[in-house]
Amino acid sequence: MFDSKELATQRRYLPLAIRTALACGLLTPTAQLAAQSVLEETVVSSSRVEMPLRDVGTSVTVLTQDEIVQRGFLSLPDLLRTQPSIAATNNGGPGKATSLRVRGEEGYRTMVIIDGIDISDTSSPQVSPRLEQLLTTGISRVEILRGPQGLSYGADAGGVINIRTNSPSEGLGGGVTAEQGRYNTQQLSGRIGGSFDSVDFLISGADMSTDGFNARDTDTDRVDDDGYDNQTIHARAGWDLNDSLRLEAVARQVEGENAFDGCFNASFSPSNDCEDSFAQDSWRVSAELTQGRFSHELAYSDNVTEREFFAENSAFFSAEGGLERLSYIGQWRQSEKMSLVYGVDREEESIDDGSFDRSRSQTGIYGEYQGRLSDSLTITAGARHDDNDDFGDYLSYRLSGAWVTDLAAGELKLKGAYGTGFRAPSLYEISYNNGPFAAPPASNTVLQEETSGGYDLGVAWASPNGSYLEVTWFDQEIDDLITFDVVSFSGYVQQSGRSDSQGIELIADLPLAMGFRINGNYTWNETTAPDGQQRAFRPEHLANLGIAYQNPEGRLRLGVNLRSSASSVDTSGAELDDYVLMDVNASYELVTGLTVYGRLENALDEDYMEIPSYNTAGQAAYAGVRYEF
Repeated sequence: MFDSKELATQRRYLPLAIRTALACGLLTPTAQLAAQSVLEETVVSSSRVEMPLRDVGTSVTVLTQDEIVQRGFLSLPDLLRTQPSIAATNNGGPGKATSLRVRGEEGYRTMVIIDGIDISDTSSPQVSPRLEQLLTTGISRVEILRGPQGLSYGADAGGVINIRTNSPSEGLGGGVTAEQGRYNTQQLSGRIGGSFDSVDFLISGADMSTDGFNARDTDTDRVDDDGYDNQTIHARAGWDLNDSLRLEAVARQVEGENAFDGCFNASFSPSNDCEDSFAQDSWRVSAELTQGRFSHELAYSDNVTEREFFAENSAFFSAEGGLERLSYIGQWRQSEKMSLVYGVDREEESIDDGSFDRSRSQTGIYGEYQGRLSDSLTITAGARHDDNDDFGDYLSYRLSGAWVTDLAAGELKLKGAYGTGFRAPSLYEISYNNGPFAAPPASNTVLQEETSGGYDLGVAWASPNGSYLEVTWFDQEIDDLITFDVVSFSGYVQQSGRSDSQGIELIADLPLAMGFRINGNYTWNETTAPDGQQRAFRPEHLANLGIAYQNPEGRLRLGVNLRSSASSVDTSGAELDDYVLMDVNASYELVTGLTVYGRLENALDEDYMEIPSYNTAGQAAYAGVRYEF
């Protein structure tokens, strides 16, 4: 047994260790019951403070380090596709533009946070994360918060993907991984870190390259491979000055070089000899203070993105974006049954692409009540006020509730939430409409914020042996949608009418006998545009099914995963072909710490297309070795 002081010291490490052991089946049913119920898992993405899952009324799914490593994907979007209500489209292979849609909403309405840093690229036409530049290397945990989340996060948060990198272990530790596969894909990655009394640190890095494949079937003149290179470095350090005060610093650098098809050269002629470069440098410093019933976090982050595009080796476009954020989060715990969460943040975003050089600020203040009205019932209620330089004030709010009771040797949870949010018109959209290329009606349009609102209702059941079942109904709407005028190409206009997305999510995770485990999810998602037509690239049916095996010694691990997409249309309304993909993975620990592994992606060599004219990867085998110490 740990005493209270030791538990406080170890709390950064114990939850991950317990979750990993549970997922691997290394704990017996008795040990699992003593360790932690699934609903006791702590999440932070819902309200930006720690809450046990049993008290969370919003929809959150979690990917642990064990799951991330076992699936083996190099690309973060490929990993996220395995989760409920997530669809993605890719423009022709690794490093190409990738859009991730949570519950049918555009990728630029999803916020991605890594170790507290908002990695959105403000130099894009819409402020959005560059998901194609994100590798899974060094990631230990991903929390996915689905639905409008303007309360805690402000603008552009129609969904939140909260990522945490590896936690340092006691003493010194680390690892190195080398992998090789089809399309001459190579990755070398490593990390080193540790915790020594009051100081901890972690440094990780990855170098990934691939020759790729011909990005578009319209490229008939060069018919070349369109490759991609990525170098990522991430560092984190923390210092516990005393039992109450912790300082932390994070730094991250990502550089990508990508070849693609479909650009225009200096004479404005179409070309398939195209390249782009991406560089993002970001950092964050924070201080956390706990005093009695109060806790505080003060943080400052800075994120600079630079992009440059080339046609036939000549630069034709470049852009730089910046995002600075100063934030404070506080919490007052009146008791274990009631607390208040409150905060204020101020961010400044900028864009400079040679034609537009613009910046603006936004200040938000919010508060949320969290109350456990009984041992079974928890409710939250909060509101947020934002003041944006461009469009003025906006008020968003969220209500949620969770009720838990014993049922059939487990626990039954009923949950519900209603939230609102908004997306501010981007600096690019505003600047374009004010620039020389715009024409009526866009040039006469003063863009206002998009507004969103949505609710979900769900029921879940969890048992001490790790079984979990969930059914959730969701419905969300967006008003005043900002789109580019594809009729007269006048610029950005605001649509009249309402866009809707509704559906059902089914989630299951069940341990079986003899070391087997089955998990899966299914999403039915009906999306409609203001004209009543189905919205493009939103499959009506998404499904994932996985079967995993681990031998009693824990050395051999096998997995088979199926992913299907059905009833999707393109921008013209034409139906896209349905498809089913199979991925197979295996790993074996030769000696303690040394593991060999392999995977076969698209094992059935399915010929499919996510976007018309853009190619996708065929059957591809990968093998690697991993050493942990």
